Amino acid sequence: MNRVHWLAVLSLAGLLAAPQAVQAQRNAYIGYVYPAGGQQGTTFQVKLGGQSLDGVDGAVITGNGVSARLVKYYSKMGPQEMTLLREQVNLLKRNKSGKRVKPAEDMMMEAGADKTPAAKGKDKATLEMIEKIEDRMREYVNRPACASISSLVYLEVTVAPDAEPGPRELRLTTPRGVSNPMAFHVGQFPETARKPMKTSDFQVLGKEGLAQRKRPEEEVEMRITVPCTVNGQIASGEVNYYRFEAHKGQRLVFSTLARQLVPYIADAVPGWFQPVLTLYDADGKEVAYNDDYRFKPDPVLYYEVPKDGEYVFTITDAIFRGREDFIYRVTVGETPFVTSIFPLGGKVGTAPTFEMKGWNLDATEPVLPATDAAAGVHFIAARNKDGIVSNLVPFALGTLPECVEKESNNDPSSAQKVKLPIVVNGRVDRADDCDVFEFSGRAGQTVVAEVFARRLDSPLDSVLRVTNAQGEVLALNDDHDSPASGLNTHHADSYLTGKLPADGKYYVHLGDAARNGGDAYGYRLRISAPQPDFALRIVPSSVALRGKNPTNLTVYAIRKDGFTDTIKVGLKDPPPGFSAAPVSLSKNQTVARLAVKADWKATNKPVTLVVEGSAKIGDREVAHEAVAAEDRMQAFLWRHLVPAEELKALVYSPSVDPPAARVANEAAIKKKAEAIAANAKETFKFTKRQVAGRLRQLKLLYEEWLLTDDFYEDKVAECEAANGGS
Repeated sequence: MNRVHWLAVLSLAGLLAAPQAVQAQRNAYIGYVYPAGGQQGTTFQVKLGGQSLDGVDGAVITGNGVSARLVKYYSKMGPQEMTLLREQVNLLKRNKSGKRVKPAEDMMMEAGADKTPAAKGKDKATLEMIEKIEDRMREYVNRPACASISSLVYLEVTVAPDAEPGPRELRLTTPRGVSNPMAFHVGQFPETARKPMKTSDFQVLGKEGLAQRKRPEEEVEMRITVPCTVNGQIASGEVNYYRFEAHKGQRLVFSTLARQLVPYIADAVPGWFQPVLTLYDADGKEVAYNDDYRFKPDPVLYYEVPKDGEYVFTITDAIFRGREDFIYRVTVGETPFVTSIFPLGGKVGTAPTFEMKGWNLDATEPVLPATDAAAGVHFIAARNKDGIVSNLVPFALGTLPECVEKESNNDPSSAQKVKLPIVVNGRVDRADDCDVFEFSGRAGQTVVAEVFARRLDSPLDSVLRVTNAQGEVLALNDDHDSPASGLNTHHADSYLTGKLPADGKYYVHLGDAARNGGDAYGYRLRISAPQPDFALRIVPSSVALRGKNPTNLTVYAIRKDGFTDTIKVGLKDPPPGFSAAPVSLSKNQTVARLAVKADWKATNKPVTLVVEGSAKIGDREVAHEAVAAEDRMQAFLWRHLVPAEELKALVYSPSVDPPAARVANEAAIKKKAEAIAANAKETFKFTKRQVAGRLRQLKLLYEEWLLTDDFYEDKVAECEAANGGS
């Protein structure tokens, strides 16, 4: 580009620089990880999309046995940066006669042979820079479909052979903060991953086809060998095909992770991924289909193979949407898969006993909570003789007396008699089933009836009624909203409470709202006096502290069974240098701010903080740790506190910039600027803001090693010679 052309676009570059400077102050954010996991004992590359990731220097993954190394970072670029890169790569490609030469890939091959004029005079470093610039330019999208996932990070992830299989959390770290967590899974089978998608183009109404991905024909279908895990991204209008050999008698399970990987899509448009699985035989006949696993949008297929041959399964979005954050992992094989357990929980301190149903569970043993596990929700699984672990199933431990529902108890005349307090483990085991429980009550006695079912992955959509001996309905509840429901978008568990009007017999009726039933429709029904308690959520799950300046965390109190007393909240056993003045949530208060401070000037890496709340309940002092969470929105209206594994904090000094990745020759720049100013025939006036924006663009590209020293010095000298006055 000549100097006059550059001066003509400088004003636009300055205008674009201001929003980027503001964006740099936002929290680091990642919107997808692809692939979102890998096999034990492997090393592979992962691509992430996000925003405000300038200076990204690493990643942290929860648990042991998984590590990540930063490979490269591509910030979101504009047309001005692309113009600079084109000019730079054209200069690098010209030979001594001034003619352009071949693309970098061809030049690299020819340089190895060192036989052609194209490679003559091009050293390896120059060829590598050309290749790097062209790679960077290929990722460029002028108008991304979603700007908040258009900055790219590439990691090299290593999973140890003995890493515990299952879900983890991955975060990126920058000198000024830690990102939100994203799901990352350790698998046990060989994995295959399709080529990462390019950032999706913005779709113009009526011209959507212009922005759709044009996948090469050879990439539409992949051949796989089961068992395995396949990873992919769904573009708008796209269907992915997988062909494999299967043998008669195989009991195959196709289990999908999609919404569980990216629960809420950036900007809430086009919405979360709604995957659909379809299985075809060798003749192209559809033999199995699933678009939801019960109430969850991630499908699961079961199929007993009737004959040897080739089969093909496909995955797409239910209404053919797509974008680079429509990520999936599908595991295929004769894997153990638990479809239901009964009961859904047990009493603390007792050896859990339950029946487990599902696929490929022969010769498996249960993986149980620790014998000293506290009250709460834990997870169990089945493990086969090869060490392959099934899907995780929630299992609740409680402190109240327990019993098992006994049929037939379908009306008050045959109601099962229970003594309060009690937790009944039951199930609506057939369509139109209604379980009825009888208890004796006193006038003025407060009674709570609460169902735990959907929160324990039961498909039951419970309905509760309390009636008296005359059949009069005293209380009724279908769905009860709970801030602790996490990702459940249907608060299907019932809850009711009230005072009994007189001494006598009372009946609790429990059924399914849609009159469905079956082995999987289990529940835990608590009938008791109020059990006042509380739980805490802390938002966000990562915090950046500017030196000694305090930073606020939002504390949400979830009050249970009418608990209204004061809750004191503070840091529990904080790392050295961290502190927070305790705050109190007074009667009925549910939200507070906790100001966290640090004495350290800076931390070299994120540290884990634990927030704890305490209160006096009756004559007991009760303390609960807060669950870190992310505040996520659904459909522009409903908000969800999505739990995270840890609360991460990073301290940085705003007055200290990280060391430059690359340092230019300031003396050479000054000399060139003086020469340009001396030879200029006219004076150009530009604001300091415009010049600063241009310099920032150049610096980012230079520190990514996308510009040569000579090119960078020339362009910076032009800026300094262009009179940065107001």
